[in-house]
Amino acid sequence: MTDETEIYRKQGFAQAVGLGPRPGLLIVDFVIGFTDPAHFGGGNIAPAIDKTVSLLGFARAAGWPVAHTRVVYADDGSDAGAFTTKVPSLLKLTETSALSQIVPELTPSAGEHIIRKRQASAFFATDLAAWLTYRGVDTLLVTGCTTSGCVRASVNDAVAHNFRTVVVTDCVGDRAIGPHEANLFDMGQKYADLRTSDEIIRHYRQASAA
Repeated sequence: MTDETEIYRKQGFAQAVGLGPRPGLLIVDFVIGFTDPAHFGGGNIAPAIDKTVSLLGFARAAGWPVAHTRVVYADDGSDAGAFTTKVPSLLKLTETSALSQIVPELTPSAGEHIIRKRQASAFFATDLAAWLTYRGVDTLLVTGCTTSGCVRASVNDAVAHNFRTVVVTDCVGDRAIGPHEANLFDMGQKYADLRTSDEIIRHYRQASAA
């Protein structure tokens, strides 16, 4: 059996972008509806939330900029578009719906940015890029769900905005493991570094001590 990564290596993919000195943390769509398989959840999303709790605590202690996203549509669906034609159940995610509220374990603190979005990417038609740039962020650590959907779209756009982009592998989840693993692999080859939360915390602790 051939090593499928060999063609990527030969073509020069998977170069490291590294961890810069000014990180920011993006938490994508860790809302109540994505914890419940009856709505949008399942797979390994719940364990990813658990690991993100620890990383968020570290980020807060270190004073990093933190942004959270929610998918929010109008109560009457007046802002629906092609995305909701493909996935009409997304229209349940309104401002006051319990499904669209950030999970209690990750409740935003004062000064953390809450982005309401209607598309997959956290950057599309939002002020996220400007908000991060104003705060001097050079490295965006991406957590959230789903790996194959809103996480991936946000990672693609983070690179397009020239942020060093790192997917925190144990802090992202998907409702199905196959898409999760395939998209982690592909993002790691093309768009982002892949690091665990422990690796990231250890790196920045050592950098701070130095």
